[in-house]
Amino acid sequence: MTLSVRIITPDKIVWDDEAEEIILPSTTGQLGILSGHAPLLTALNIGVVRVRPGKDWQTIAVMGGFAEVENNEVKILVNGAEAGAKIDKDTAQQEWNEAQKRLDEASKSGDRQKQIQAEQAWKRARARFQASGGFVQV
Repeated sequence: MTLSVRIITPDKIVWDDEAEEIILPSTTGQLGILSGHAPLLTALNIGVVRVRPGKDWQTIAVMGGFAEVENNEVKILVNGAEAGAKIDKDTAQQEWNEAQKRLDEASKSGDRQKQIQAEQAWKRARARFQASGGFVQV
C-alpha cells in the first residue's frame, strides 16, 4: 500500500502524488510515516520533507505548517515550499552563509527582534540548502 501525499501552500500545490514513505520535520523531531500509520496531526518546523515515491528520495523545503495523517492520506499545509530539485545548490549555500553572518551580527547587537528575524531567515536558508542536497553539520 502507498500513501497519498499532498503538500499545499497558500498559492500552489507543490506535491500531489503517491509515496511509499515520507519523513516530516515536526516540532518534536523527524517523523517517519508509512502506510497504515495511526491518525496524527502535528505542527511542522521550517525544514525538509523527504518523500520516497519509489526507490529514490525527493526533498522539499517547507517553511513551517501542519501535517495531518489519516487513512493513508498525508495532507501537509505549509506557509511556503520549494522542491529541492528546483533549488540551485550553490546559490542556496551562499544564501545560507549570508544568513549565518546576519544571525551572528544580530546576536551581537542585543536587539531581540533582529535576532528572531535573523534566526528565522537562517532556518529558511538552511532548509533550502539541505533540500538542494547540501550537507549541514549540526
